[in-house]
Amino acid sequence: MPDQWMIYGATGYTGALIAREAVRQGLKPVLAGRGEAAAAIAGELNLESRIFSLKDADAVRKGLEGMRLVLLTAGPFSATSAPVVQACLDQGCHYLDITGEIDVFEAVLARDAEARDRNVALCPGVGFDVIPTDCVAAVLADALPDAHMLRLGFESRSGFSPGTAKTSVEGFAGGGRIRRNGRIQRVPLGYKFDRIDFGAGPRLGVTIPWGDVSTAYYTTGIPNIETYIPISPRNARRMMVANWIRPLAALRPVQALMKKRAGKVRGPDENKRSRTPAYVWGDIRNGKKEVRTARVVTANGYDVTIHGSLSVVRHLLENHAAGALTPSRLMGPDFVSRLPGCGEIEIE
Repeated sequence: MPDQWMIYGATGYTGALIAREAVRQGLKPVLAGRGEAAAAIAGELNLESRIFSLKDADAVRKGLEGMRLVLLTAGPFSATSAPVVQACLDQGCHYLDITGEIDVFEAVLARDAEARDRNVALCPGVGFDVIPTDCVAAVLADALPDAHMLRLGFESRSGFSPGTAKTSVEGFAGGGRIRRNGRIQRVPLGYKFDRIDFGAGPRLGVTIPWGDVSTAYYTTGIPNIETYIPISPRNARRMMVANWIRPLAALRPVQALMKKRAGKVRGPDENKRSRTPAYVWGDIRNGKKEVRTARVVTANGYDVTIHGSLSVVRHLLENHAAGALTPSRLMGPDFVSRLPGCGEIEIE
């Protein structure tokens, strides 16, 4: 079938949510993974399954045969993205993922020319990482075209899934990231603090290495980018102390232990997701000290990921696109506002 598409990683917390919603919407993805658990959930949902490891390039290419599109939901994406992207380019198959990892964004978005040559769309970050912030960045750039500084952030009390927790372990070891003069730079944890109203009242905010440090540059061309979340004063002090132990956290045995513990985390249930919206904020400024601020209230981050990723799947199955793209460049700056439970982006 020409419109066959795949979810690789449907046994994880977020992948399973996406698979179930896909079926509810009348879609029939092929569910894939490295073990028989993928076959089990596929059987439960009356879907086709394929079992293959991402460590074998030939197996990945064979696994993607006949697919028009793959949505990768298995993280950490630092380990899973590259082989799937390569197989998609080889097979002429569109690639989507729900990563928030800066290095993965940089690697995928650097392959724009190859993707155009192969008539393939590569669009990483089609979840809460980074749909809402990417749309805010695009809207702000339109509002102040000569801007040289962009700051983005969000406030969410939803909690982590196991995959997100494992990715955070890797991120902690790597420290902070910002973009300065067009280049991504490493900075300490807690590099900058500021008082920010993300949308639910002023909070102390701190820089974090969020995916927009990569993607917002491709969306807007703005050379200086920082990303923030709220933090308590107590945790801010802990973050500063954590800089001293980060080298230990990067050691392989320590990473393994921390990821094992992270794997015991349980993602939020439907009731908690319904009670925990997210508040997304951004501001932008130019050399004349003009400032524009934007905010949007969205559904819970995991619900944004579910509906956002499936909206992009439908779009690519029904429309032509090619190249390495950010979500707002593929779907438009108002994309987030078209998703269930999400409001309009408001600019001050």
